[in-house]
Amino acid sequence: MPYERNPATAESAPATGPLLAVSGDLLVIARRTAPARRASTNPYRRLLATPGARAFTAGNLIARLPMGMFSVSAVIMIAGSRGSYALAGAVTATGLAATAVVAPWTARLVDRYGQARVAVPATAIAALGSLALLLCVHYGAPAWTLFASYAATATTPNTGGMSRARWAHLHRGDPAALHTANSFEQAADELCFMLGPALAALLCAALFPEAGTLVGAILLMTGVLIFAAQRATEPPVAPRTHAGSPLRTRGMPALLAAFLATGAVFGSMEVVTIAHAGGAILALQAAGSGAAGLLYGSLRPATDIRRRLLVCLAGMTALMSLPLLAAASTGSLLALAGALLLAGAATAPTMVTGMTLVQRLTPESQLNEGMTLAVTALLGGIAAGSAAGGWMVEHTGQTTGYAVPVCAAGLALTVATIGVRAPRGR
Repeated sequence: MPYERNPATAESAPATGPLLAVSGDLLVIARRTAPARRASTNPYRRLLATPGARAFTAGNLIARLPMGMFSVSAVIMIAGSRGSYALAGAVTATGLAATAVVAPWTARLVDRYGQARVAVPATAIAALGSLALLLCVHYGAPAWTLFASYAATATTPNTGGMSRARWAHLHRGDPAALHTANSFEQAADELCFMLGPALAALLCAALFPEAGTLVGAILLMTGVLIFAAQRATEPPVAPRTHAGSPLRTRGMPALLAAFLATGAVFGSMEVVTIAHAGGAILALQAAGSGAAGLLYGSLRPATDIRRRLLVCLAGMTALMSLPLLAAASTGSLLALAGALLLAGAATAPTMVTGMTLVQRLTPESQLNEGMTLAVTALLGGIAAGSAAGGWMVEHTGQTTGYAVPVCAAGLALTVATIGVRAPRGR
């Protein structure tokens, strides 16, 4: 009896069974091979397809969101309770200074003992500090208790640095994947610092003044616990060595100085823009930076990383002049908004390239410490830039204040040109 194939069955049945054919008087059964899957061309989809990547990324994003909430929440909470923005600013500045001192030591412990063993207790201390600040403000404790409580939050681990360290461990020897990962992390930073302040202000206004700090502490602890639970992607602890600080690496001090000046760009731009047009418009700069970071991550990584950094810094210097030109020539809020959107487009590529260079300059066993030093330099620059921008606004006017981020970007370019060197043989 000849073999007949039912067309209806053939249409509905999946092509997973054996392939049947007749050759003379013989029935031939052949194994059907599944068609090869086409690899995704989206670099971010390929990145998140890495086993375990989505889990630790989700925890890290939850833990990173409060980074943009705490300072805003503290200012709203303290100023509303004590009636003093000066006290609120002094408390947050003290916390920033404490972070600059403590954060590199926390990162060194992470490198030495592992992310989970150090990040969880360090986060618990920071969360307790936030809760102590909340209680001290609510119950009218002396002013010095506010400083002490907020200083305790300095033990918060650099979750962005730990996430970058995981990517570096998972994609060793793959510059393209690392470039995409660093771009993704920078875009995540911009997203969190864009949403965090808005969420904090909404919670404090809609619920009660302490709500922003309370929710931030809960999110921070929850996110770090989820992140630390992903042990399969955690970088192994390197053997103990007598290696000195990454600061001793050739080219690292100049690179950190460039990060310091870049932080001054961010800090001064924030203060001057708030004084000129309010804080809501700042979201445009973060949006421009986040979009540029994602686009930059889809490009090929640089072969000459130092040259790419100088190009990015030059572009940032040029684009930072746009808000100054818009404020001085037009006075239009719409023109200023467009200028801020374009100015933000240079910051993410600069940060991605700078962080990539930090990774190449830093020994693998000290990666968290090296990246935390870069973040600490940024925080110091933000504080200095905020002070300089505020002084310029108060003494020379709001429009002239936009000259500060331009000068800071030019300083970062000059320092990087003179002192930054690409690592040899890496």
